[in-house]
Amino acid sequence: MSLNQTPSGERIHIAFFGCRNAGKSSLVNAFTGQQLSIVSDVKGTTTDPVKKAMELLPLGPVVIIDTPGIDDSGRLGEQRVKRTKDILSSADIAILTVDASLGLNEVDKELINLFNERKLPYITVYNKSDLLPKIPPAGKNEIYASALSGYNINELKEMTARLIKEKPENLPLVHDLAAGGEIIVLVIPIDKSAPKGRLILPQQQVIRDALDNGIIPVMCRNTELKQTLDSLKTPPAMVITDSQAFKEVAETVPTGIPLTSFSILMARYKGNLTPSVKGASYLKSIKDGDKILISEGCTHHRQCEDIGSVKLPNMIRRFTGANPDITLSSGIEFPDNLAEYKMIIHCGACMLNPTEAKSRYKRAQKAGVPITNYGTAIAYMNGILKRSLSMFPDIAEML
Repeated sequence: MSLNQTPSGERIHIAFFGCRNAGKSSLVNAFTGQQLSIVSDVKGTTTDPVKKAMELLPLGPVVIIDTPGIDDSGRLGEQRVKRTKDILSSADIAILTVDASLGLNEVDKELINLFNERKLPYITVYNKSDLLPKIPPAGKNEIYASALSGYNINELKEMTARLIKEKPENLPLVHDLAAGGEIIVLVIPIDKSAPKGRLILPQQQVIRDALDNGIIPVMCRNTELKQTLDSLKTPPAMVITDSQAFKEVAETVPTGIPLTSFSILMARYKGNLTPSVKGASYLKSIKDGDKILISEGCTHHRQCEDIGSVKLPNMIRRFTGANPDITLSSGIEFPDNLAEYKMIIHCGACMLNPTEAKSRYKRAQKAGVPITNYGTAIAYMNGILKRSLSMFPDIAEML
């Protein structure tokens, strides 16, 4: 996969914050070498977050985010400030832009407090330093720069790259679960809800991870699974299925062959498998009228067999014997008030970067609301969750 084809969820998200007229948009344009944001002397020119996925040397594939001024006022200003704060949930690194001629103000300091609360790495950039008679010494993770003259822009990129290198790597997707030369079988149902002419992102990522590490992926539909298994000379190292075919696949795959789902693997990859397993058990306590949030990280046209809006709600009703009140959310829309929900069931979060995926789980935990994901919930409702976690014995022991 080339850098330009890297999914948004796999890119480092670099967000620029600051007050109006601190020069955020000018700094973004200088930082990227492109005119990504409109620049004006009028305060509040940037009214909504501007995102751009790009390859940025020496950083590699990134998403650059220019945010509205955090000191915006009025009713619309409050909404813009809220959107700016929402960006904190997906930011891997924050760049605080300060007008060097004015220095840090109280709003800037509030932002720094937010960064520290979230343990978000950040750089303070004193922009417009060309207006200063003399450049003062900078502190740790501080830099004086000028978007206008280009002063210290390359140094800012290098400082950002150093912070990125300090971030922990994602957990493995599949390559630690099978050895090079071993076969894994991927079960990919093709029904009305499957995207035409392509595979969904978790399937693509598992295939690529396997190929990169010499593992042999064999793909089939659920309708040809038995034939596929019978045709293999030796049993596969594992079978990975789409969550919606979990029950059927579990009945077909011999118990001696490890079985899991793309969604469970994605939860581990994003760092959310343990809370997902803990959260799934709360399904047994669902009663009539309990509010359940089913949330997806991407936006797509929901079809008649959509898993989030149709299949999963039907499974929940059959499993619980209750008629809960189900709310759907998708994309960047994730409710502010989570405390009103009995539980949350999230998708595999393949389109969210690990920072945002973990942020949603942390918000749920802070609100005291159990959260799980599609694959974990479906395996639990089908009585096969422990089997689906056999390759993760430490987590399976929680059941």
